[in-house]
Amino acid sequence: MIISHQREKLLNAVLFFAKNTKFCGKTKLFKLLYFADFKHFRETGRSITGMEYNAWQHGPYPNEFAKELVSPPSDLSRTIALVRPSNTSSFTRIQPKAKFNGKYFTKRELRILKEVEEVFMEAQAKDIREASHLKNHPWDITIKTKGERKKIDYMLALDGAKGSLTPEEVNEIILERKELLKAFNE
Repeated sequence: MIISHQREKLLNAVLFFAKNTKFCGKTKLFKLLYFADFKHFRETGRSITGMEYNAWQHGPYPNEFAKELVSPPSDLSRTIALVRPSNTSSFTRIQPKAKFNGKYFTKRELRILKEVEEVFMEAQAKDIREASHLKNHPWDITIKTKGERKKIDYMLALDGAKGSLTPEEVNEIILERKELLKAFNE
């Protein structure tokens, strides 16, 4: 089975957070990936994992990846295990089964993964949920303007703060990427 570079990034980002944070269950993992993706987009005009997120009641939710956790494909089941500590617990811990490989990431991507990990290392899902619900941030804006379960637009990450690209810069980057892919028939 051929695995794309983007897929390797996703699997290794999952491994990174599962290995380096406490209380890493599905909810926390989804939010860690969201924070890393949106922070990277803010700086570069592209996400790390390539995933889309929807604004669910309890925060950003990667629909497609969440479906994979219900019935993991072989590459994911070789990478992590979903462990429920007891029959009465609703918490499902993400347990790493493979070794993290940083070669798939740029220096910036690794820096962002580490920054997100450092901020939320000790946080539980309920704590990180609050951070994903901050007023006037992408999830909040999406819930208020489009409603629940709608796609969160990455452009909402562009906030004018130091280090953030402008919408014009991102549109130019996206256009250049499309032209490059077209030139290589991809």
